[in-house]
Amino acid sequence: MPFAHGAACPPSRPATHRTTTAMGEAPEASPQAPLAVLSKVELRVSCKHLLDRDTLNKSDPCVLLLMQSQGQWTEVDRSEVIKSNLNPVFAKIFTVDYYFEEVQKLRFEVYDSHGHAGVGTHDDDFLGGMECTVGQIVAQKRVTKPLFLKYGKFAGKSTITVISEEISGNNGYVELAFRAKKLDDKDLFSKSDPFLEIYRIDDDRSEQLVYRTEVVKNNLSPVWEPFKVSLNSLCSCEEKRKLRCVVWDYDSRGKHDFIGEFFTTFEEMQKAMGENKVQWDCMNPKYKIKKRNYKNSGVVVLLDLKIHRVYSFLDYIMGGCQIHFTVAIDFTASNGDPRNSCSLHYINPYQPNEYLKALVAVGEICQDYDSDKKFSALGFGARIPPKYEVSHDFAINFNPDNDECEGIQGVVESYQSCLPKIQLYGPTNVAPIISKVARVAADEERTKEASQYFILLILTDGVVTDMADTREAIVRASYLPMSIIIVGVGNADFTDMQILDGDDGILRSPKGEPVLRDIVQFVPFREFKNASPTALAKCVLAEVPKQVVEYYSYKAFPPRCPQPDTPDSNLGSPQ
Repeated sequence: MPFAHGAACPPSRPATHRTTTAMGEAPEASPQAPLAVLSKVELRVSCKHLLDRDTLNKSDPCVLLLMQSQGQWTEVDRSEVIKSNLNPVFAKIFTVDYYFEEVQKLRFEVYDSHGHAGVGTHDDDFLGGMECTVGQIVAQKRVTKPLFLKYGKFAGKSTITVISEEISGNNGYVELAFRAKKLDDKDLFSKSDPFLEIYRIDDDRSEQLVYRTEVVKNNLSPVWEPFKVSLNSLCSCEEKRKLRCVVWDYDSRGKHDFIGEFFTTFEEMQKAMGENKVQWDCMNPKYKIKKRNYKNSGVVVLLDLKIHRVYSFLDYIMGGCQIHFTVAIDFTASNGDPRNSCSLHYINPYQPNEYLKALVAVGEICQDYDSDKKFSALGFGARIPPKYEVSHDFAINFNPDNDECEGIQGVVESYQSCLPKIQLYGPTNVAPIISKVARVAADEERTKEASQYFILLILTDGVVTDMADTREAIVRASYLPMSIIIVGVGNADFTDMQILDGDDGILRSPKGEPVLRDIVQFVPFREFKNASPTALAKCVLAEVPKQVVEYYSYKAFPPRCPQPDTPDSNLGSPQ
């Protein structure tokens, strides 16, 4: 339930992360998706055009993931080392806890490793770094940025690409169990040491490594450990998308011997559900051409497949659902004359007022999920030019045809520039603005797609005057893709505002009709006056992911299929 006035907000969360097994002598098996209550995100990393720091060979890159906590960078995890490769695709999957309501800053650092000495920390070993947020990665699904050396210097043409996938105990994932039989023996004095790789083939025919199993030593009929992968990662929501599966004989120097390959689809794999099994001939194309009686280089068998589909908030975000942010600001006379330092709207050049603090704290979270970074900014309760008539839903940029501002800074500038042009008046009517945003949300609903969800932030210094109309508007809005956050600014008695927050019971319209969903979150700003700005955002936005899922689940709108990614597929395996 949302946190009501007087209720405690969620405690600060420790920076918990899942650490997968570090790479040893063998290629690292891709980690399994954990069964967890929290939302977790897989981050897959690849690089291109890395600097060559070695004299005789190419660099041996390794990636370190760091997360910022209380201003300090802390290492979370690190990848395997890929030998002699300037364009590596790392099998290591970084896993981080995901919180919509927080700005989670990440830093990726690439180093040239030196064998048993490990990853160096000297400038000569540093190949470049990149910073971003978890929100930016999940909203874009794929982020490619240049790598920088110390002091902001470009690391040549080096780039790093980070691709995100959600994993969760309740998210859509598939569990696969493979074995092989009678594989070709590639070793002279012992048997092959086979491992299996699965690649997704994207629309441009590039390949994305989905999973790499562990190495089974000295065995021509290996049974690999069962593993889990997200459905998005495996086939991009498309059951007919082609998959390439490759079996290698492991070599400690990185020059793995090709045993064979086969092609399949997730649709074909699903025949292995229950007691059934599916098998493929593992083929070496060169042998097929050269050997007249060649049949195969072994057989790969899918022993079992288990699938579970439940959509989550990140499914919708990664499917392309945009969060559209609208702010509505109270310009009633009870705020006080903006020219007076006692006014809640007073612009202090050294200290932002409570309206600005609340606006920026919430807006900075939402902006990562809106691709055009344009935000609607509205005002209510003021007399506005040219006729100076009272308006309860005017654009603070005074453009009636386009109320959007460029970024959060654009909203701040429009707010500051509009104050001298209006007359603070009243009453405190918020139903018109709720209805205005609801009309746009209703248009979106008619698309019958999970493409846009609306968050309305209302900043007010007092109890609303049109309570009956506001209740009616909220009930109507609860059937639409929108959530409402109300922040009480100043020291007024906000007790009567609790009726709008469904924590203490179900909000009903004046006619007794209940809300379909609890979409309102109310908090007084004074409870966060001495806390960091992020504390307010954490409190008021914590319920939004649940509200998004509740709405789309009720409407039975699945996530839209994301556009397939096209990262590099040069893993360092022989071509």
